[in-house]
Amino acid sequence: MKNSYLEVTYRNGRPLAAYYYLPRHDGDTSARTERVEGGLLVDFSSDGRPIGIEIPSPSQLDLRTLNKTLVRLRARTGPARGHGTARGGLRTG
Repeated sequence: MKNSYLEVTYRNGRPLAAYYYLPRHDGDTSARTERVEGGLLVDFSSDGRPIGIEIPSPSQLDLRTLNKTLVRLRARTGPARGHGTARGGLRTG
C-alpha cells in the first residue's frame, strides 16, 4: 500500500476506534507497538518502519497531537510519502 488512509469503526453511530494506515510493503505486519502522546499506539514493522497508528478514542483526538506524532515518525524514518497533506499530517479544518 503506497498511500495513507483512515479507517473508523462505529458503534451506535458513534466512533469507537480508528486506525490510520501508513504506507507499507506487502506482507508488513506489526512487530512492535509503542504508546505515544495522547494515548495513540504506533505499530512498527519488523524492520522498524511505522506502519499505522491506532486511535483508541477518536472522538477525543486532538488533531494537533496526531500531526505532531506524524512529524516525529517522519523525523525518525526519513521523508514520508502519501500522508494526508504535503507536510505529512491530517487537515484540521
